[in-house]
Amino acid sequence: MENIEKELLYREYVMREELVYHAPFNPEREFYETVKSGDIKKVEKSLREDFCAKKGLGKLSESRVQSFKYHFAITAALLSRHCIEGGMEHERAYTLSDLYIADVDKCTTLKQISALHRTMVLDYTKRMHKIRTSRVYSRHVVCTIQYIYDHLHEEICLADLADAAGINTNYLSRLFKKEVGMPIGEYISRKKIETARNMLEYSEYTPLEIANILAFSSQSYFVNVFKRYTGETPGKYRNAKQGK
Repeated sequence: MENIEKELLYREYVMREELVYHAPFNPEREFYETVKSGDIKKVEKSLREDFCAKKGLGKLSESRVQSFKYHFAITAALLSRHCIEGGMEHERAYTLSDLYIADVDKCTTLKQISALHRTMVLDYTKRMHKIRTSRVYSRHVVCTIQYIYDHLHEEICLADLADAAGINTNYLSRLFKKEVGMPIGEYISRKKIETARNMLEYSEYTPLEIANILAFSSQSYFVNVFKRYTGETPGKYRNAKQGK
């Protein structure tokens, strides 16, 4: 702890001597709020400044390329969190973040990192614009969807959803189907299978492990539900995605 404190004091001194300062908080927050609002034109204006030419970003590595990769990853994480606050589905936001961070890891130049940063920011912004201009759910349904995402690894029952939303089960069932266009049970199944697809593509978990993680009653039931929504078994789906 003492060594870390000394290093912190040293860096602050060096930054003062070199007249290098971290970017002010308010403009940074405004940037993320603009993305969250889905304001494409305003975001495009903010992107006129090259990401890897920005002043005030801390030195995170001796290598400039590696340092900006770290800043890119931080940006991706913050974008996902702000967009979730704005209504983007958890799994979609985090998957986007993971994919872009994996992509920046392959970059070898600052120019590539800047180009990918622009692509990522506009991608999040356009998705938020679509969310903002599409149907708006009621507070009860938003609360229900939030609960579902937070508990995909559990067996979700209607009573718990109704309790979280603050209304009775019958009213919640009618309201959810009216606004979302499908019963709650089907929505939960779809989101669990969507998560399972990502896990099959981007993790080493076996179908049995995924079935357990997502709280399916058995592997056979998981396979049946997965096949119903995708037309393939989990094994065939993974092989197809991996080109086997």
